[in-house]
Amino acid sequence: MIKNTVFLTTVLGMIFLSGCVTTTSPVATTESYIVDSKTYQATGKSERIKTIVLHYTVSDDDRSINTLTTGKVSAHYLVLDNDDDKIYNLVPENERAWHAGDGGFAGRTILNDTSIGIEIVNIGIAPEYQNALKDGQLAYHPYEHYVAFDELQIKKVAELVQDITARYDISPKNIIGHSDMAPSRKIDPGAKFPWQQLYKQYGIGAWYDDADKLAFMDADTFAAATIPEIKQQFRDYGYQINSSDEWDKASRDVIYAFQLHFRPLNPTGEVDLETYAILKALNKKYADTNDFY
Repeated sequence: MIKNTVFLTTVLGMIFLSGCVTTTSPVATTESYIVDSKTYQATGKSERIKTIVLHYTVSDDDRSINTLTTGKVSAHYLVLDNDDDKIYNLVPENERAWHAGDGGFAGRTILNDTSIGIEIVNIGIAPEYQNALKDGQLAYHPYEHYVAFDELQIKKVAELVQDITARYDISPKNIIGHSDMAPSRKIDPGAKFPWQQLYKQYGIGAWYDDADKLAFMDADTFAAATIPEIKQQFRDYGYQINSSDEWDKASRDVIYAFQLHFRPLNPTGEVDLETYAILKALNKKYADTNDFY
């Protein structure tokens, strides 16, 4: 009886093992290969990062941190409104932050894909002026409605932008504000963001030459310029503006955004001689800048 039991167990074990062997798939083998990144290199290429977009947060430090770390909006960097020595990197530069949204600049539309976003803590419009446009007497906020940035914030932003610009070889024209790429939706970083200071003190971004501006301050030439011709000047610089033969609200939004950047003491949303001269001076200075690849 014991012998039969042992025999039966042995047979069943052999059948079981045989079943395992026949139903198990063979391990796939792959040939090894080497990725060679040195023998051949293409010349038709450029950096993915083309633009730096500067924002203000419209809130204080705590709310800015919460919004940019837990919500559906983000930025690569955050500069707080305090006296510490830190800049906070919220999204790695090789990942896509959600900061730009709809809009475009210099022939590019989906700027989240090709830009670095920097948020600066600032409430934007002073509380006493935040409802100033609702009575219909003002079309746009003037310079004095905006809140100034802390000088330490500007120093941090300047050094950060210098570093990013050098690493990605970013065109001066492509260091822009949120309002430059989305003029009908956004007004940040506002009239008190010191673009001229960053250009002159830190060599950051684009700015016109005073001599060129004065040369274009010709009232007769300005009076003879048609709306389509002036709009083309905005397009030449990089702004998205419609082709209507009038200064409609969308067109005036572009003018206002341009003035926030380059004529911040008097942003009106209207093209005057000075605005026209600045625009012409910028296009003269940066005519050879290629932003479309």
